[in-house]
Amino acid sequence: MSKKLLHFATAAAVATGIAVGTTITAAPITASSVSADASREIAGLPNSFADLVEQVRPAVVNISVTTSVSAKTSPGSPFGNDPQMEEFYKRFFGDRAPDSRNPRGRKAQAVGSGFIIDAEGYVVTNHHVIDKATEVTVILEDGTELEAEVKGSDPKTDLALLKVESEESLPYVDFGDSESARVGDWVIAIGNPFGLGGTTTTGIISARGRDINSGPLDDFIQVDAAINRGNSGGPLFSTSGRVIGVNTAIYSPNGGSVGIGFAVPSDQANRIIAQLKDTGEVTRGWLGVQIQSITKDIANSLDLDSTRGALVADVVKGSPAESGGIKTGDVIVDFGGTEIDKMRNLPKAVARALPGESFPVIVLRDGKSITLDITLEKSKDEPALAAVSEPAKGELGLTLSDLNDDVRERFRIESDTTGVVVLDVDRNGKAAEKGIRPGDVIVSVGNESITDTQELKRGISAARDANRKSVLLRIAREGRERFVAVPVA
Repeated sequence: MSKKLLHFATAAAVATGIAVGTTITAAPITASSVSADASREIAGLPNSFADLVEQVRPAVVNISVTTSVSAKTSPGSPFGNDPQMEEFYKRFFGDRAPDSRNPRGRKAQAVGSGFIIDAEGYVVTNHHVIDKATEVTVILEDGTELEAEVKGSDPKTDLALLKVESEESLPYVDFGDSESARVGDWVIAIGNPFGLGGTTTTGIISARGRDINSGPLDDFIQVDAAINRGNSGGPLFSTSGRVIGVNTAIYSPNGGSVGIGFAVPSDQANRIIAQLKDTGEVTRGWLGVQIQSITKDIANSLDLDSTRGALVADVVKGSPAESGGIKTGDVIVDFGGTEIDKMRNLPKAVARALPGESFPVIVLRDGKSITLDITLEKSKDEPALAAVSEPAKGELGLTLSDLNDDVRERFRIESDTTGVVVLDVDRNGKAAEKGIRPGDVIVSVGNESITDTQELKRGISAARDANRKSVLLRIAREGRERFVAVPVA
């Protein structure tokens, strides 16, 4: 059975001027907010979506992107190392590869989707559609081509904002309320799959809040409407004719639609697009912690009643978290009134906030609930809110040594790191099952910092004396830290 792969719904690139498909045109429409004319809800099972599609489709555009492809790109096709797109390319051109052996490089064309959001000519699409583009052209439903300017983009949410100028008034659609959308609701996707243009598909919302491991801010709407390469950046409509999502990715074993597509929720997209429109960039709050999920073993080691919350594995020096009193080993369970029942809820809650804003943060520490007041700063590029690698699924089985110059040099351990270094790991031991490996430095046991092997042994004995099933170790590796609960019972 083929392994299922996650593909971004990027459209096919063509190295020459050969068109993959044609744009479907429609009768001229008057300039207005087209969603206002399609504001009625369709209750129950509709006989047709034709009226709604006719109203909103003129605001959906095709996007043509020109990029420069270096001679180092795979010589067989213009799609680099993407096997699915290589296969697609061969269906059209066989083994012919225009310009593929041009040592000076070439220009490549790619197509995607987008939608106009106001009469001023602002167009929403995906960041990955226009990334590294040298030219961007927006193609209207009637075939009119407009040169587009990239006003800004946000790789973390894969959103981008374009601006076009037109002598004619432009139709547009409005963002809707994705928060009120429910699993089972009808949705309509319109876009430009494989460059065919003007394609409409329908389905239902299959799930909400999906994490597809594309980043810490994942919060996708999953739909079963057919979404393919080229649908990237296109709108996902509710039956009221408003955009509740921006189609972004597909989950597929072969590069085509298998009924699992993902869209950025409009509530998130609307906030991002508003910032891009105002300033050309996105500003987020920064807390300054490294976090990880709480497993059952870790919960037991910390005497927690449940696995809810985000465990602080490290606090960045000089960060808002440090200034506000957050400590390593704290469990954050609430941020500004948002319950942190899962680790990944914290990055999203912080990202929604702005620098300079203050929030009450509730942490669990030594069995007590503590409320801290934290003032955020501007987000930095460092991974201060990224989750620490999760422990592998799991007598420690470790060969240990106090830190000295020899082992520091051997394992390239920084001079300011303190603790006990792991020299060897029994492959059949519990520590190995938890992902501990040679070169790791155990810096604390049960939230107590250690400096030598004797302190480590005392910490393990204390865990056994307390009848705990696991001992909680904090491990430093390559400049980052995480907690690991190793069984001792």
